[in-house]
Amino acid sequence: MIRRVFLALAATAALAAPLAGCSGKGGEAKAPAGPQISGAGATFPAPLYAKWAEAQKQATGLTLNYQAIGSGGGIKQIEAKTVAFGASDKPLKPEDLEKNGLLQFPTVMGGVVPVANLPGVTPGGLKLTGPLLADIYLGKVTKWSDPAIAALNAGAKLPNLPITVVHRSDGSGTSFLFTSYLTTVAPQWAKVGASDSVAWPAGLGGKGNDGVAAMVKQTPGAIGYVEYAYAKQNGMTYALLQNASGAFVAPTAANFAAAAAGADWTKAPGFYLLLLNQPGKDAWPITGATFILMHRQQSDAATAKAVLSFYDWAFKNGDAQAQALDYVPLPDAVKTLVRQSWSGVVGPDGKPVYQPAS
Repeated sequence: MIRRVFLALAATAALAAPLAGCSGKGGEAKAPAGPQISGAGATFPAPLYAKWAEAQKQATGLTLNYQAIGSGGGIKQIEAKTVAFGASDKPLKPEDLEKNGLLQFPTVMGGVVPVANLPGVTPGGLKLTGPLLADIYLGKVTKWSDPAIAALNAGAKLPNLPITVVHRSDGSGTSFLFTSYLTTVAPQWAKVGASDSVAWPAGLGGKGNDGVAAMVKQTPGAIGYVEYAYAKQNGMTYALLQNASGAFVAPTAANFAAAAAGADWTKAPGFYLLLLNQPGKDAWPITGATFILMHRQQSDAATAKAVLSFYDWAFKNGDAQAQALDYVPLPDAVKTLVRQSWSGVVGPDGKPVYQPAS
């Protein structure tokens, strides 16, 4: 089971290893202690950020302390300036970025997946549609033997269990993507709406992706929604979901990539872009990017530089780790756009804090 991620890997971020002027034992040059990177927010990318942090610590000595507290918490903490960066699966609109003096950029893409605890049903052995998923989360469909579920799953041996709905209890970008999707495909969900925190009509709340996964695993008949890495690493039963083309598709990295294939980031001010219910026969319908939030005006240029250096290194070296966890790396063209946007993060002297190498 994926544990809640609290990374406190070391105290030193020796990014550029500037040895001059620092003396160690016996007069040998010694890298000075650099700024620590502290971030907080989305649990969606936490497994990947843990891998990236571990790799960078070994490769560069860079330290990351990332608290996976949910996207809502990440937005609050960056607005309060208690962390160097916030992380959210819910992108902020350009006007909200402007109001708070923030810059936003995506790091990776992935999929939100319905998961269930159904004895005798294997991963992919359940089919759902968006409207039916909405009716389940509205509390209108309360048993797995309901005719609406049976009609989609002819031949499947679904247990005659009551459905226990599980949702997030914390402010969550995963919830934002899930409820935005339901709003898109199920008119009846409009009364609940799309947000990182909604008034759920039914069910129990779990904290973080790991909390929802644990609650579903412990409760026969339960259904929840998590980022795919949590479903995969927990060996959970996931549902095939009907997409905009009418096909029932599996949550795979290839299908997340299919949903993202048509995205035009050049026309997305502030990188505000949703990838829900995209066209294409293979497209997974609840696909989304996850984002980093930083203040444009930085009082601590060294720490801001360390944050951007961390993600620059990850863009260059971390795609294989992302793919191993079934995330979808950003296309190179999008990485270029992101790097160009970093010139908007400036220090007290008004100059960009970080210049990526060409």
